[in-house]
Amino acid sequence: MQIRSFRLSDYRMVAELLEEVLSEECCEETMGAFARQLSWDSELVLVAESAGEIAGVLIGTIDHHKGYVYRIAVRSKYRRQGVGRGLVAQVSTRFRQRNVLKVLVAEDKHNVVLRPFYDSLGVKPVDIVQLTQPLAIVAG
Repeated sequence: MQIRSFRLSDYRMVAELLEEVLSEECCEETMGAFARQLSWDSELVLVAESAGEIAGVLIGTIDHHKGYVYRIAVRSKYRRQGVGRGLVAQVSTRFRQRNVLKVLVAEDKHNVVLRPFYDSLGVKPVDIVQLTQPLAIVAG
């Protein structure tokens, strides 16, 4: 498993992964945030690759010295194998390299189901921020 920055050639596979894993509404919101983040800073869009397949993706962003884990999605056949944990660790390293003062998990209505995953990483409830609008609008 290799975790790396998104490449333009990954677009189709990442879009398919998001369509497979996320609800239709969540996927639509995420695709907007994904496109916007690529135009701002593609180094914070990470993919986990295994045998030429995109196993997972994480969309991170920075706004006013705060790093946000906006969306994480892992194909079902790769879950519980450390893919999500690896993606979060890598984006956290990138945030530290950029002197981000605080890292938060963007918890919108679609991310609520991931609370046990973030709990397993030791993310405290205070580090989870409730979004009132999609990040594609908030961080713009």
